[in-house]
Amino acid sequence: MTQQASISGLVLAGGRGTRMGQVDKGLQPFRGKTMAAHVLERLGSQVTQVAINANQNLDTYAALGVPVWPDDLPGFMGPLAGMATGMRHCQTEYLLTAPCDSPFLPPDLASRLLDALRAQDADLAFAATREPGQRVQPHPVFCLVKASLLPVLSSYLAEGGRRMDGWYKDLKAIEVLFEDADAFRNINTLDELHSLDTVRAPRLADVTSCLSAYDPDALPVRDAQRIIREFVQPVQAVEQVALRAALGRVLARDIVSPINVPAHDNSAMDGYALRGSDLPAEGQVRLAVVGTVYAGKPDARVPGPGECVRIMTGGVMPEGCDSVIPQEFVAQESSDAIVIAAGVIKPGDNRRFAGEDLKAGSAALKAGKVIRPADLGLVASLGIAEVPVRRRLRVAFFSTGDELRSIGQPLDEGSVYDSNRYTIYGMLQRLGCDIIDMGIVRDDPAALEAALRSACENADAIITSGGVSVGAADYTKQIMARLGDVTFWKIGMRPGRPLAFGRIQSNGSNAFLFGLPGNPVAVMVSFYFFAREALLRMMGAAAPLPLLRARSVGAIRKKPGRTEYQRGILAVGKDGAPQVRITGSQGSGILRSMSEANCMVVLHDEQGSVAAGDMVDVLMFEGLV
Repeated sequence: MTQQASISGLVLAGGRGTRMGQVDKGLQPFRGKTMAAHVLERLGSQVTQVAINANQNLDTYAALGVPVWPDDLPGFMGPLAGMATGMRHCQTEYLLTAPCDSPFLPPDLASRLLDALRAQDADLAFAATREPGQRVQPHPVFCLVKASLLPVLSSYLAEGGRRMDGWYKDLKAIEVLFEDADAFRNINTLDELHSLDTVRAPRLADVTSCLSAYDPDALPVRDAQRIIREFVQPVQAVEQVALRAALGRVLARDIVSPINVPAHDNSAMDGYALRGSDLPAEGQVRLAVVGTVYAGKPDARVPGPGECVRIMTGGVMPEGCDSVIPQEFVAQESSDAIVIAAGVIKPGDNRRFAGEDLKAGSAALKAGKVIRPADLGLVASLGIAEVPVRRRLRVAFFSTGDELRSIGQPLDEGSVYDSNRYTIYGMLQRLGCDIIDMGIVRDDPAALEAALRSACENADAIITSGGVSVGAADYTKQIMARLGDVTFWKIGMRPGRPLAFGRIQSNGSNAFLFGLPGNPVAVMVSFYFFAREALLRMMGAAAPLPLLRARSVGAIRKKPGRTEYQRGILAVGKDGAPQVRITGSQGSGILRSMSEANCMVVLHDEQGSVAAGDMVDVLMFEGLV
């Protein structure tokens, strides 16, 4: 038996949270998860099974996907009552406990405590650290104990004992010294929790300093993408929602299967369940049919040698049977017997094992996944009614320019209708964001600053279109720079060269900012290749753009040194392989060509002209635009 297999883990969350204002400490949000989830994650990887000791909010704790055991003793009798409950339920030789308010516990806690306990033939071992001044501080709640010592602990509790370090005075207990005192830190107050939950965001200068030859006036696409990726931070807030409301949301924590799927060995076919040893090596064999098993109706009958059972798809495999022959493979059948020819199936065929799809305790869905219809069905198959998801991302957007008019307004000479707000709205809607449409902001410094401040105070991210190029009326750059940590780039790409990016602040709030160019196609290209991934990262999701390979129908002229995005139409060629042709004029103001296209041909920075028949990278619009 491995060390891990001999230990069960228990997260102690049964207290009343007095110092934290009577709130349930284990369920307080901390760095994107609850504190109990952090402890569960760290402890669960070190033991064979893990559970939670809790006396309130039991359903919420159960949603973390592990057993929840309330105290067997009434009256919140402290961590020892939880330990006693754990020892009573424990099915391994040892129990390891850790409190729900210590999310930094070390990854080698179990192995070091067990090694020391066995080396010294002790009854229990607990962690200790060396404090300033060389004083050793014991941490008896981080304890590895023999489960067989339950009678000793129960007797101590029955006598009124409550001290965590008092019950083992007649046992051999040892301290194991750990170097990292912070790993055993308890978070006892909400102020302490909030102060630790604040992670210093990087500065743009910190990120750009890692790039060699960084030049904001000649920045390659891949470098701009890397800077944005490393600068943005996920929104930490998590909420529990009903399963049907989770569609399109980002999963905040792993969904751990509480059951085996399937729950039993079962048949993958309509046919006959039999013993593989009864299959003939040659010729034929006659088997007696002794019963019928339907899906959802197990049968306790145990077929003997030379016998089989009629079974339907999903029916629980009878004891002793390990194979299923489909009914159409039976050479001859009647109500009481079948004849099987040699070689039609092999032993073990058409049998689905318990846990073959999912084993109890394994992750059914990983945190960061955008929940799709199939995921709803998977979670429902586990009997889970609610899931933890990231809060929806709030995104504010507006267009800038005195020449812009909203739909319904008359067009003056030289004015145009604002199309960018509608394409941006559609792209944000596809991502599942909460959207704040702030309309058109005129070219006026005071109006721009007011709009940016309002957006900053009400949203997590801001997207603007227009006003980031070198123009006489482009006040946006000045205002953005004054409000926060913002940089302005000329990116080696076509279309969409100018881009502003950073973070601005207003009245204690902050938001990430994406200043896109004003030309309609450039707005869409810049959004997909810069803003989209960043917004998904803020949502806690990982969704890189999936590029496909296709054969170019015609030649495409291009000089190395910049990335180009050509609108294209992808189709299936006569040979069945994908082929792509560009849509004609590629001007950045021709939105019609974007509407006609079903993909974008991506010609990378180092790439030169493309000859007809060459393979190119293609980004499909389906699911994006």
